[in-house]
Amino acid sequence: MKNALYAQSGGVTAVINASACGVIETARQYPSQIQKIYAGRNGILGILAEDLIDTSFESAEDIHALMHTPGGAFGSCRYKLKGIEEHLSQYERLIEVFSAHDIGYFFYNGGGDSQDTTHKIAQMAEKLNYPLTCIGIPKTIDNDLPFTDNCPGFGSVAKYVAVSIQEAGLDVASMASSSTKVFILEVMGRHAGWIAAAAGLACINAGDPPHIILFPEIAFNAALFCKQVQETVEKFGFCVVVASEGIKNENGQFLSESGAKDAFGHAQLGGVAPLLAKIVKDNLHLKYHWAVSDYLQRAARHIASGVDVEQAYALGKSAVELALQGKNAIMPIIVREKEMPYQWGIGEVALNAVANQEKKMPKTFISEDGFSITKACHDYLLPLIQGEAYPPYHNGLPNYVQLKNKSLAKKLKPFA
Repeated sequence: MKNALYAQSGGVTAVINASACGVIETARQYPSQIQKIYAGRNGILGILAEDLIDTSFESAEDIHALMHTPGGAFGSCRYKLKGIEEHLSQYERLIEVFSAHDIGYFFYNGGGDSQDTTHKIAQMAEKLNYPLTCIGIPKTIDNDLPFTDNCPGFGSVAKYVAVSIQEAGLDVASMASSSTKVFILEVMGRHAGWIAAAAGLACINAGDPPHIILFPEIAFNAALFCKQVQETVEKFGFCVVVASEGIKNENGQFLSESGAKDAFGHAQLGGVAPLLAKIVKDNLHLKYHWAVSDYLQRAARHIASGVDVEQAYALGKSAVELALQGKNAIMPIIVREKEMPYQWGIGEVALNAVANQEKKMPKTFISEDGFSITKACHDYLLPLIQGEAYPPYHNGLPNYVQLKNKSLAKKLKPFA
């Protein structure tokens, strides 16, 4: 009988803890095959430091409360393991930690970089003849993992952004005659415009915001943008813009790139909204406001998509079931089985196929003028924001859980 180890990686979401809940609750149902369920504190960094959490100290009620709690219950990290040959000592350390704590199942919950990490750990375990089953669990608000129909975390962000634009649009419309003419909302999305596209769901009737969506897949042209803003203001009296943080100019450079890099080596983005606002000010001389949704969009569990919560849990549950079936180096995925009415199931894909890959918006999902979504995109997105899964409230605030996260006694020397 072996122990299991679960860890969270990358930017957390409103529903990543639902996947954790799925893993832990399911693993507890198989005491004859999985003895203990541990968690890495702050992702792979915690495992390297042998900083493990013993989840057996958490009650069934508290584990189930993860279903409605945002953030990462066990902490996350942005840390990319490099090649095995390049950083052999790190991989040997991971296997050493697994061996010291009798871990036979490893579940890593994250995006493309995290799936790459899981794949490399599986390779190292095989190389060192250590019996380890590695299963990746998908997560990313950017919705850019290939093979899976959509990614846990995205549906809730999509719902938040669409609702935010619907509400802000009503606000701007009511003030436009004497005040703000242009409102710009910046959303996340480095290379793929899925989150920005989700704002298009708020456009129910002709003329509804958002009037302009800026995608990373479409090169930004300031002159065309200004022309579209001006025409929109003339037609409707105001203009609401949703911009992905990852929009690029015609030379392929990020408009908002600061020159800094994050821990995964990606360009540090943010601040495209004020840049767009300056373009509007300098060229059109219109009164404007801008906002950056930033962490709010991915932390908003109070308005999560019911479908997203259900899928996040199902993928955590399936990860354990696939591991116990003897599957290794794979990631469970969401399969869209039927469009109308929406039906989905669980499939699987090899980690070496999904690692470090990105799924961008297809051309058929973006309108010909490059400023809105098509019906095909609308039909893809709409099922993902269905259902409300409100958390319980106490004294007017969501009643989120905080786990004990009791540390497991260390057995090894510190890792240099």
